Amino acid sequence: MSTPGVFEGLEYLVHEYPSSSIRVGTILQISDAEKALNLGAKFLMSPVMMQGVSWCYYHALYIPGAMTPGEVYPVSALGGMSYIAAVKKPFPHIPLVASQGITLDPLDECIARGASAVVLSDAIFDKNAVARLDFDCITQLASLAVLRSNRHLASSTSS
Repeated sequence: MSTPGVFEGLEYLVHEYPSSSIRVGTILQISDAEKALNLGAKFLMSPVMMQGVSWCYYHALYIPGAMTPGEVYPVSALGGMSYIAAVKKPFPHIPLVASQGITLDPLDECIARGASAVVLSDAIFDKNAVARLDFDCITQLASLAVLRSNRHLASSTSS
């Protein structure tokens, strides 16, 4: 796991919000997936498809990346939002999830260019706030993310 204290944060969030589906990523080791699930995570993400993690499908939503990170990562080096649109054109039936480094600013563009979902963990879980266990800051960032997402949904359904 790339974020220090992620398991402590997960344990806290699962305890405080038992009806929520808490996501954990970036899963790079089977042991991290097992620990996250044992602590109550309901949603796991990984930038790559890992052998031996398919059992996660029975316990949680597991969204792996492409077969190799070089196929899609980092999107910014491959053209950013234009890359998402370029991939969606021949493959409209394949859902793409924009993740890794996504902030609130390009949220609307990610969806407009074809992303089926946007992972906002970098926008919400500020590394300094996580290190300080500053859940008030994280809550404020999460609220802002929900507000921006709801605005996008409202504008896209009214058009």
